[in-house]
Amino acid sequence: MQGIGVFDSGFGGLTILESLQELMPEYDFMYLGDNARAPYGEKSFDQVNEYTKEAIDWLLEQGCPMVILACNTASALALRNIQQIHLKQNHGAEKRVLGVVRPTTEIIGNYSKANKIGLLGTPATVESNSYGIEVKKFFPKVSLYQESCPLWVPMIENHTYHEASSKIQIQKNCEALLKQDKDIDTILLACTHYPILLPIIKQIVPKEIQIVTQGDIVAKSLLEYLHRHPKMDESISKNKNTAFYTTETDINKFKEKSTHFYKTISTVRHANLALNDT
Repeated sequence: MQGIGVFDSGFGGLTILESLQELMPEYDFMYLGDNARAPYGEKSFDQVNEYTKEAIDWLLEQGCPMVILACNTASALALRNIQQIHLKQNHGAEKRVLGVVRPTTEIIGNYSKANKIGLLGTPATVESNSYGIEVKKFFPKVSLYQESCPLWVPMIENHTYHEASSKIQIQKNCEALLKQDKDIDTILLACTHYPILLPIIKQIVPKEIQIVTQGDIVAKSLLEYLHRHPKMDESISKNKNTAFYTTETDINKFKEKSTHFYKTISTVRHANLALNDT
């Protein structure tokens, strides 16, 4: 299979995959979740870079012509190094790795009438300020306010977000973000796990505030990219197939947890990466 690789540290990338499949149903995809080492949001810059490179290498070696980093932390911390150095040194100029930060920041300013946007993300994404830097390039007048949510991915991955204590934490983070500026009229969920929390967030945030998720944004951006790069498009197989891989050794565990993010997955295989947890 020469499908489009989709990588995430855990399950959140499945929300991106679903959007890609809806818009591009004829394409083949290969999903890889590094569940054995998730979450990435509180890991060091060096760890995220190393883990992401290992995953990218694995997907490209399976035959994927291009890979989507369906993970904001990996996109924020590792993508530039992978694009500018790692790909050229190890895979050649014809391979491509794309992230979720750039397509989001290219249009996010269009959602806000007040030019005041709030962002909810992992500690690594927020600390990198990748969104702050990129938003300023495309929308100089937009003020971006960021709130780190270190407990959100663990509660989503462990399916504890419906518990009372989790809802209190979600409310605390949302309120802390909105307190940064009373005129925030748009909130970006800058983690592909966070759409799972959308029903809860909508109960907390005032109705007039628009909440933006990334799935459709990334899917439309990728389709436009392939229209501009017909050679890459031609290199991708189109048999409506999707393969699922995880670094988690317990395949049944992946199948069970994935149902909270995606429709039923019948077959999952183990991806044997060089799991370096240092």
